[in-house]
Order: sequence, then structure tokens, then C-alpha cells
Amino acid sequence: MKAYKELSESELLALREELNKEYEEAKAKGLKLDMSRGKPSMSQLDMERDFLGVIDADSDVNTEGGVDCRNYGLLDGIPEVKKLMADMLGVSDDMIIVFGNSSLNIMYDTIARAMIFGVIDGTPWCRLDKVKFLCPAPGYDRHFAITEQFGIEMVTIPMGEEGPDMDLVEKYVNGDPAVKGIWCVPKYSNPQGYTYSDETVRRFAALKPAAADFRIFWDNAYAIHDLYEEGGDELLEILSECEKAGNPDMVYEFGSTSKVTFPGSGISALASSKANLDSIRKTMTIQTIGPDKLNQLRHVRYFKDIEGMKSHMMKHASIMRPKFEAILKVLDRELGDAGIGSWTRPRGGYFISFESMAGCAKEIVKKCKEAGVVLTGAGATYPYKADPNDSNIRLAPTFPSEEELSVATDLFVLCVKLTSVEKLLQNKQE
Repeated sequence: MKAYKELSESELLALREELNKEYEEAKAKGLKLDMSRGKPSMSQLDMERDFLGVIDADSDVNTEGGVDCRNYGLLDGIPEVKKLMADMLGVSDDMIIVFGNSSLNIMYDTIARAMIFGVIDGTPWCRLDKVKFLCPAPGYDRHFAITEQFGIEMVTIPMGEEGPDMDLVEKYVNGDPAVKGIWCVPKYSNPQGYTYSDETVRRFAALKPAAADFRIFWDNAYAIHDLYEEGGDELLEILSECEKAGNPDMVYEFGSTSKVTFPGSGISALASSKANLDSIRKTMTIQTIGPDKLNQLRHVRYFKDIEGMKSHMMKHASIMRPKFEAILKVLDRELGDAGIGSWTRPRGGYFISFESMAGCAKEIVKKCKEAGVVLTGAGATYPYKADPNDSNIRLAPTFPSEEELSVATDLFVLCVKLTSVEKLLQNKQE
């Protein structure tokens, strides 16, 4: 295949005519496909229907210590589930508080708590002249939405294969007391699928924040979401690294079973230092009587231990892996030599990140939508939805069936080609 940038104007015009014809034929099919969010597929959800029957009317609903899970008590989680979630995150169970089904909810509440009450009796962030957050990008759009809603100024930090640009992170964190936090998805990052290197984790742990109430928001959403049984990425455990570096209170780590069991009925957890957890418990005693302990008990009895959880995740991987490989195969075949895009090859997580030619992402997403395939909005992976190059597109392969995914990927590739040709012609005519 000849690279598109090497084509003459007449060749580009002929190719545009051919691609436009294919695009009109695609639109005529009346497709209605959704690749906008990283949701488990129906087959993944059906695979674990037996989870619903773990506890029934005849079940013993007491913890191993004899606490009745139907009643009040155990504000921060039953001991068995604290152990399970601690093992998932690679920390000790005395560093865990268990919450409801959504880790995003914990993150939102953690920001809200800091805004209203401060961090460990510090000045409430709402009383400060300015609060800033560092935002590695491309990144998770819902992280950015939280900080934007609270009026926190977001500072974009470029992401690379090793993780965020740590020179910039150190410059901002160590030099600006208005910087109060940073969002991180350290393993199989959303959307690129990168895992932070050991050096990156150690540099995080060794930060010397100008603000005593600076916190790393370590969203370890894909801690056990490997696509391959052998060769999955390994992430250095940050809380122990922070302890070694003399920064025991610097991290809030989040995790959940939202894509392990049912997304709407999982459990979530926060891991941190004793000082951080004690401060959080003070507001929790007023905020809630406690989360759903029966659901916690259900998770423990279903998985039994971390090995049971990991074995279960390989069943998920067996459904997801062919979808990732199918998309990558089409991208390689159709765009590999065209020079009009690049993409990541994650070993886990839920996304593939695609980089188009500069100035093309919004138009590609628009064309896909007009032809019946909904993608995550272009720009969503950047703070304020402002992708400086208009090039990043997040692909979410998991929810569609394999047949639907094949159709959607073919259309996506067609839209990339057509938009790129239009852009190249525009450049030649300017």
C-alpha cells in the first residue's frame, strides 16, 4: 500500500470518489451500533449469572466472625471482603475501606470531602484562591468531569508508554502549592492501555509536594484485567513505595469489581494510609450506616479468594481477547502502511487508543455517527474536551457482539480513510 501522503492530488481525488461511494453505501445500511463506553458484553454478564444465586433465602448470612450481614454494623466492610479487595490491589487488609458498587463514587466523594472539610484537617479546598489538578492525557473523561464540576483547574500532562511525563509532574507538584492532586490510571490506562513503569511509580512515590495536602488519585481500575494469562503487565505497588520514600499519606488508591462481576452490582474499595482512612471514617460515620454487606458476602462466597477472582477474569479475557485482536488485525491490514493513523496494542484493560492525522478526529467520529456507529466523543480524553491536535479517538471493543464489532471496525476504517484524504486534499489546496 502506498502511503496516502505520497499520493498526488489526482490520485487523492480518485480515491476520495471511491471512498465516498463506499461511505454512502454504508450509511444506507441503517446501522445502530455503540462503541462509546467500556461496558462488558451480554455474553460476559450471562457468564456469571450463577453469581445471583450465591445467597438465597436459606443461606447463612453471617460473616466468619458471626456478624449478621442483614443488620447494621461494620461500617468499612466485612473482614473477608476487605481481605479480598486488599489482595486484588496488592495491599494489606488494614489499609482498605469497602464501599458500594462504584469506585467513581468514592473518587467523587473524596474530592467533595477535600473541598468541604480539607484533607486531614487541612484548609478546605473551597476556601483557597485556586486549586489545580494534573491530568495525564489522553485520559479518563469521567475523572476530568469530576474536577471540572468542582471548578478545579486542570493541567494537561502528556502520557507516554512509561506513564505521565514525570519531569512535568515533578515540576508542578514540587513547585506549585496550588497543585492538590493528579489523576492516574496506572495499569492498562484509559484509553491507551499503558502500564506505568517501575521508574515512574518510584518517581511518584518520591515526589516532594509543595502542598502538604497533595494526593495522588491512583485509580487502579484494571488491576486484574489482563487479556492474556501469560505476559500480562505488572504494576509496582505504590503504597509500599510511598512508605519507603517517607510519603505514607500521599496516595488514595481506588478499585472495584465493576467489570469483574456485574457493573451495577459490584463492590468498590479505597486503599490508603491509616491517617487518611481515619480521617475519611470521621465523615463516613455521619454520611452512611454502611454499604450493602450482603453483596460483600456474595462476592466472598463466589470467589472465595484472589485466585478464584483471577481465574474468573480469565473467563472474561476469553471473550474479550478475540475482539481486541480482531480490531487490531483490521487496523493493521487496512491502515498499517497508509501513514494516516497509529494505535496502541494493550495487554489488558478495556480500550484501544487511536491517533489520527492532526485535525481529523472530530470529523472521523462525526462520520461514524452519521453512518450509525457511535464512538466516544472526540476530545473527551482530554481536560475540557480540548484535544490540542484533534487526533485521539478511544475505541471500546467489548460491548458489541463479534459480528457487530466487525461491521463497526470496517466502518471506522472507512471513515479514517475518507477523512484523511479530505484533509490531505485540503492541505494541498491551501
